[in-house]
Amino acid sequence: MTAPEIVARRIGAERQPIAIVDHFHPDPDGLRAAAAHAAFEPGRNHYPGVRAALPDNYFARIRPALTTVLAGVFAHRGAVSLIDASFSMVTLPPERLSRTQRLPHIDALAPDRIALVHYLSPHDSDGTAFFRHRATGFETIDSARSAQYLAALNAEMAARGDAPTGYITSSTPLFERISQVDARYNRCVLYRSALLHSGAIAPDAALSDDPARGRLTVTAFLSIA
Repeated sequence: MTAPEIVARRIGAERQPIAIVDHFHPDPDGLRAAAAHAAFEPGRNHYPGVRAALPDNYFARIRPALTTVLAGVFAHRGAVSLIDASFSMVTLPPERLSRTQRLPHIDALAPDRIALVHYLSPHDSDGTAFFRHRATGFETIDSARSAQYLAALNAEMAARGDAPTGYITSSTPLFERISQVDARYNRCVLYRSALLHSGAIAPDAALSDDPARGRLTVTAFLSIA
């Protein structure tokens, strides 16, 4: 078993921390086998794909690496609460995305929320991209910034027209890509949920709902309050 390898970065003008962990789980092949027998259902909250329950021991197996990352990268040594976690696969074709799904998004306004994406496709390099909103300069959106950001974005959309078709993977007139983490088998990326981000899904990605062929990940949301 290869020990986890942790790399920390600070990205953008706001210098927000992210952590990249290779060899994150001790048995990724076992996770893929579990996903092959899982019952996937349509995702909630604008997720453009399907989700399924994780094995009961998932967090017990990753706890050593997760504890090290939260302490070393996010300076947190207290309790951690799990908000949500699942196997996830992006399956929605680019031409069927809603406006919300074609823009960078955040998962929560609170600064104590951490997002985790664990890549489990051996041949998929579509990772996660992070963005700055050009008009406001915001890279994170919290409760103090939310109203200003939404007002500016809505005004821009009204003036310029709808967002381009497809998943956002690079800079656009409204958003500048400030960083990207490429997917790698059994790699995990952790970041604050308030960071503007998107799955970096290539236009020709194989968006299958078969865990053996599709973009299989684990997505989870944690509270470190």
